[in-house]
Amino acid sequence: MGKKDHLLADLWNTYPEVISSQPYFPADFHIGHYISEVVATGSFYSYVIQLADYSLHFVDPAARTLHPLQSLPTQLADITSLIHPDDLGFVLAAEKAGLEKIRSLGFEHSLQLKCAYCFRMQVHDGSYHLFHHQALHLSKDEEGRVSFSLNIHTDIQHITAVNNKIVLISGIEGRNDYWQIDLSEKHKAPMPLLSRREMEVLGLLAQGYSSKQIGQRLFISELTVRVHRKNLLKKTNSSKSGNLVKKCYELGLL
Repeated sequence: MGKKDHLLADLWNTYPEVISSQPYFPADFHIGHYISEVVATGSFYSYVIQLADYSLHFVDPAARTLHPLQSLPTQLADITSLIHPDDLGFVLAAEKAGLEKIRSLGFEHSLQLKCAYCFRMQVHDGSYHLFHHQALHLSKDEEGRVSFSLNIHTDIQHITAVNNKIVLISGIEGRNDYWQIDLSEKHKAPMPLLSRREMEVLGLLAQGYSSKQIGQRLFISELTVRVHRKNLLKKTNSSKSGNLVKKCYELGLL
């Protein structure tokens, strides 16, 4: 299969010190380990990009359920062709903003940083839904350039149709990074500052876990979880838990 260009090809080609032309995959790779680092609040699918030729691997069959695809996508162009035409410019700007932020932090840390933003994609009935995109770099070649990247797309139309146009760079694997890059045209009020524990609680709340279940997963008491929930409501100016997740997507906190 030949290399097929896609929406982000020209942009990625301007970062030869980051994007590898040589495929390298760790022998002990297990996709489940990385999926645990993402927030999925609805129907989602995942796929791995081999950056040397933009081919797709480990494609979740759910991609065909969500999108009007005749077969599982094999190239990144098959995915980017589903993006709403009016969102193409934003996706390019968001990807560049994410790469520039990771560059400022040091590309040597890229395997411990997750990039997230939202855009609309065509769904099975031909309409467009808002999707939450998350990307994690998986491996590097001998020269330290990224070789494979995991991407997760979650349909969040049932939560909100508002694209906050915020790129979120957050730390994984022990890093505590939390950077918001606002690409919207209008000025917004300062974003709420959440603690690392509040972010962990928020991520689990978004996935539907109860206070008791969150306490068990984080090894803290149910009472402590309730305190964090109360603080989250206050910091995001949410009137009740029911609209907390919606508000956090619209604020770019997820």
